[in-house]
Amino acid sequence: MNPNKNQSDILFLEDYWSRYKEILFKSRDDESILSLRDNFGKTVNSGGRLIFIGNGASASLASHAAADFTKQAKIPAIAFNDHNLVTALSNDYGYDKWVEKAISYYAQPKDRVIFISVSGNSPNLVNGLKYSKSKGFNTASLTGSSPDNYLRKNSECSLWVDSHAYNIVESIHTIWITLIIDLFVGHAEYPVS
Repeated sequence: MNPNKNQSDILFLEDYWSRYKEILFKSRDDESILSLRDNFGKTVNSGGRLIFIGNGASASLASHAAADFTKQAKIPAIAFNDHNLVTALSNDYGYDKWVEKAISYYAQPKDRVIFISVSGNSPNLVNGLKYSKSKGFNTASLTGSSPDNYLRKNSECSLWVDSHAYNIVESIHTIWITLIIDLFVGHAEYPVS
């Protein structure tokens, strides 16, 4: 093994882990996390569901969130991550409009629509948020990158990560989602079945 490469790998890892540690604690916003948890609870108590939407890895997190909110926290949740739905609506209405159309078909007045996005400016999610607000749906967002991104500025509730690194933002979003689920469950460790 090349000793220089090994040293550069070690330095890379040291920098990498220190950035994760810094952003995790810098992103700690207990008041906003509890507010989002409370708003999710109000949605469910009024007879609504949680609807999670994202692109790419955020779409995967949306699916994960919907499954765990439903299974672990006993909170009805869905995600728009079915490839048939995405491609059919994109084909018929354009990629920038598929989220808006999905919301128009599936969301009910008491639901809360949660947008997950690293940039907070993806056109399809922005259009979905605009549509949601025009119909009076409750909204929330988990974003990163710029503090003045569209989803953060225009959602009723938002959580924001001060980073432009996709892997860091997506990891913090995952921690936040599972933390809110654990707040509903009342434990950080519990059996899954």
